[in-house]
Amino acid sequence: MPQKLSPKAARAKAVRDKKAAMSTDRKRKKAHAQRERRKCNPGKGWDWDHEDGRWERVKKNRGNEGNGTKSEGKKNYKVPKGTKCNSRKKKK
Repeated sequence: MPQKLSPKAARAKAVRDKKAAMSTDRKRKKAHAQRERRKCNPGKGWDWDHEDGRWERVKKNRGNEGNGTKSEGKKNYKVPKGTKCNSRKKKK
């Protein structure tokens, strides 16, 4: 459900969101998630959780394990170096 923002507020939010998405930390996390996905091939519906360092269902990961994103704060989630692949292979 999209937020109901005035045009001025929507433009300001778009600028803030773009700045956050292009930050060095966010770029590192996106690159790491892409590398892991290519290496492990977890299948559809799985996200890399930078807090726990494992693959989680999208719904669980993006919802902060049921706590919502407001309580998440500004935690410094680390991008691990050289993680092992606990692959979730698709069944044939």
